[in-house]
Amino acid sequence: MSQTPSPHEMIRVRGAREHNLENVNVDLPRDKLVVVTGVSGSGKSSLAFGTIYAEAQRRYLESVSPYARRLFDQMPVPVVASIDGLPPAVALQQQRGGSSSRSSVGSLTTLSNLLRMLYSRAGTYPPGLSRLEAESFSPNTPMGACPKCHGLGRIYDVTEKTLVPDDSLSIRDRAVAAWPTAWQGQNFRDILITRGVDVDCPWRDLPKKTRDWILFTEETPTEPVYPGRTHAQVVDAIKRGIPADYNGTFSGARRYVLHTFTQSQSEKMRKRAASFMVSAPCPVCHGQRLNPDALRVTFDELNIADFSNRTLEDIAASLRTSAKAPANGKDATAVAARGMVEAMIERIDVLLDLGLGYLQLDRGVQTLSPGEYQRLRLGTQIRSNLFGVVYVLDEPSSGLHPADTQALLRALDGLRDAGNSLIVVEHNPDVIRRAEWLVDVGPDAGERGGRILYSGLPDGLQNVKESRTRPYLFDTVQPRTTPVRKPTGTLELTDICWNNLDHLALTLPLGVLVSVTGVSGSGKSSLVGQALVSIMARTLGQKVDIDPDDDSTDDAPPPEHREPTGNVSGGTGPIKRMVMIDQKPIGRTPRSNPATYTGLFDTIRRLFAETPEAKKRRFDAGWFSFNVAKGRCPRCEGVGTVDVELLFLPTVQTPCPVCHGSRYKPEVLEVLWNGHSIADVLGLSIDDACDIFADVPVLARGFDTLRRGGLGYLRLGQPATELSGGEAQRIKLATELQKQRNGHILYVLDEPTTGLHPADVDRLMLQLQALVDQGNTVVLAEHDMRVAAASDWIIDLGPGAGRKGGRIVASGTPETVAASEHSVTAPFLRRYVHPEPQDAG
Repeated sequence: MSQTPSPHEMIRVRGAREHNLENVNVDLPRDKLVVVTGVSGSGKSSLAFGTIYAEAQRRYLESVSPYARRLFDQMPVPVVASIDGLPPAVALQQQRGGSSSRSSVGSLTTLSNLLRMLYSRAGTYPPGLSRLEAESFSPNTPMGACPKCHGLGRIYDVTEKTLVPDDSLSIRDRAVAAWPTAWQGQNFRDILITRGVDVDCPWRDLPKKTRDWILFTEETPTEPVYPGRTHAQVVDAIKRGIPADYNGTFSGARRYVLHTFTQSQSEKMRKRAASFMVSAPCPVCHGQRLNPDALRVTFDELNIADFSNRTLEDIAASLRTSAKAPANGKDATAVAARGMVEAMIERIDVLLDLGLGYLQLDRGVQTLSPGEYQRLRLGTQIRSNLFGVVYVLDEPSSGLHPADTQALLRALDGLRDAGNSLIVVEHNPDVIRRAEWLVDVGPDAGERGGRILYSGLPDGLQNVKESRTRPYLFDTVQPRTTPVRKPTGTLELTDICWNNLDHLALTLPLGVLVSVTGVSGSGKSSLVGQALVSIMARTLGQKVDIDPDDDSTDDAPPPEHREPTGNVSGGTGPIKRMVMIDQKPIGRTPRSNPATYTGLFDTIRRLFAETPEAKKRRFDAGWFSFNVAKGRCPRCEGVGTVDVELLFLPTVQTPCPVCHGSRYKPEVLEVLWNGHSIADVLGLSIDDACDIFADVPVLARGFDTLRRGGLGYLRLGQPATELSGGEAQRIKLATELQKQRNGHILYVLDEPTTGLHPADVDRLMLQLQALVDQGNTVVLAEHDMRVAAASDWIIDLGPGAGRKGGRIVASGTPETVAASEHSVTAPFLRRYVHPEPQDAG
């Protein structure tokens, strides 16, 4: 057993008060695997990332110039008295940050750099082509990008059909749908009237020359505008010298769309412009993004685009074959080539050991799951050979099948053995058990957490009765007590094609809780979160967004429109509606919060509007909305904070100097309901709101549903930007439970336990089971074996990842799947269920 480190080997944190931490003092050993646990919202991340990593980053940035600091995504300065013994720190979080659509597995791992060098120095050049520099093999450089598509691989443009979807409309009736609907669109129409264009006849009846000019001209003429007049009246006014209301500048529809898409600062405007654009493969590079000369150079008989389209597993096999081949010479080029091949093999081997061999080198970063992204970064760090660093990791087992967790643990051991310290925020009991030092934060979330319940050798947690983590580490696994439900019917899907799913047939039982399991990359999310959702949405006539690039933050043109294919055989049966409950944010701005998303804030605002004081002042419910001008603070416009620009430093947010963070005008805050202002209510925790609104049935039921989902610690007005994916998903689930819909509903959730402590998983399962008890079907893509064991039916995909997966290897009750000899999941499932005896015949 590990010995307690001496004081001089510790990171000593004193007086940590970040977020909900209650003046925490804790000592963490260096050069050890330290795991920080606790229920969701207890303060784990506030300690590990908000305090320890933030302070390490602050100290490092103090050593660089003020100008250079602006290039870093700086964390806020932590609220802590002191931290001693803190080495330099590296954070490996699950967020992808501002990765652009051009970021790929290759660029994230720097493998693309080596591959470009390999093609430059050791590629096979056709006769007459002089040797290229490495930059010539990158689609992100001027010398490497295809001159036609500029390295995008596709050409984006507009057509008459996209700009004018209904040619029976007139210009006055907005036939040119791509033009803005507000004043600018009216301006373009009035300019056309001045120029003598008939804006009242159907678009299709206009001369083609006129239509083409309106849509595709690059001219930007300025014309006098006389709003509300006909062309004849405009001509008469000009003759008589009557001054125009203003001079307007015209823009063709194509020019307007392209300019808006590339120049607008509004994401909403860019998305609208993108909806009028179409794409096609670039006719020069045929989608391979590179200039023609670069594509003529080959290695292993493939150009660099085709080579990058292979999986890491295939690339490693190809490179190993190349490394074994006799050297063509001993000159500097041959020696360098062999060195680059060996370096690539070493780096890829680390990724293979982390279970990522199914990923393609050119796969976009934005299509990766958070777990895949973090493991790629972890693999890169393992090869960096850093020494004496503190690595702070955010749930590295997220998205991992138990079979893949062992490889992760080996990688973490390798980082520690190289002379580094690891602080891991984690919920997975398998990872927690491997800790050399355990810190348990809690006991509960929010204001009821923020204390260090235990810090020491793992076995000592057995004696901490207050710990919510202890039972899941040391108590005996309890067998399932409720009987497995029998399906009430089946849903038959055939010919499913998407990612690694190749003409898959799926029989989905109805009226039960279904878990879809399988190793990481086996196709669970492809089947549940994308294919099933898309196919059912089309069949039911619903609109559901399954775009995997949803989190992209750059101005990339819209991707090629692709969606899963497949059919529902025999109809949808009793299913009347499908609901997808994912972990995407409930809002992109601080204006969205639990109260507004659930709709409960509408009822609260009506309560305030019905008070005598509000009626006296003639304040309707709109006065109590921070999104409506009449009641919100005019300085911060209802946000509660203002941005302060600092020279050479990142922009910081401070409470609004006028409303002091309350969001409202003073006269609105004077209206009280049961002694509380509207700002007071937004500051309440959900637990407190349950008590305060106990006599208002609609609110009492809504807040109680949120509390039963383990969200009682959240504030009603907590900005959506501060919520984790798991918290957002549970808010969505609670919102659904409040609605009490009629008819059979298919609920689909993709890895709902991500980011949840086992105690929170138990709460989540109670809610999901309640949905099934109401006569609905719930389908989960899931890695948690306790959840799978508590399901009524399991569909196990595999047997491997990538192209080695995508097939159903076992299907049935948990006991049936646990007995399967072909399932990688079965051995881990047997911890929680007793497998059915196999029929010897």
